[in-house]
This record gives sequence, structure tokens and C-alpha cells, in this order.
Amino acid sequence: MLENGDAPVKVGDELDIKIKAVGDKGDGICKKDGFVIVVPGTKKGDFVKIRLTKVLKSVGFAEVVEKLKGEPKVSNEEVDIAIKDMERKKAEDLPPPGDPIYTEEF
Repeated sequence: MLENGDAPVKVGDELDIKIKAVGDKGDGICKKDGFVIVVPGTKKGDFVKIRLTKVLKSVGFAEVVEKLKGEPKVSNEEVDIAIKDMERKKAEDLPPPGDPIYTEEF
């Protein structure tokens, strides 16, 4: 979650992202940690490597570096959330090795 308008990205950062929506002007839109990034020349569903060219308080702008094939395994935000959750958990909070939870199939 953003606090005080701090952007989770900076100019020059490169990200592999999936475009989630298209804005009113036809530009692709994605998010990084809730921060909106506008990517001209893309459409919803595109999987691309982008480079941030401009970063303002509440929105960033990027150019496409490369069109990627396939699909991301998980979204950028899902990965960030999982990492934060893992950092919060302590080893003693996890079930011990050999616990049935590790072998159950869902």
C-alpha cells in the first residue's frame, strides 16, 4: 500500500507485467503495488517488459521494451503480497516438517 504518495517504482525500472485494462485514451494500464502505470501502444491482456520513463506522485508512464510470450505465472501484486506475508510469518508460526498439511492435495 502506498503511503504519502511514495511510488514503488522509479524512472528506468524494468518490469514484466500484464496489461489489466485500457484507459480512456486507449493506453494500456497496469499496477505495481497499487501504483498505476500507463503503457501506450498496449492492449488488455498483453504481457510485456516495460521501462518506466516518467514517475509522478500517483501515476507512472512506461514504454514497451519487449513483447513477452505466454502468461505471467502470477501477477506482480500477488507476488508482492506473498513476499510481504512470508516476511511477517515467523518460523515458529509454521507447521513443523512432516506435518500432514505439506502432503495434502487440494
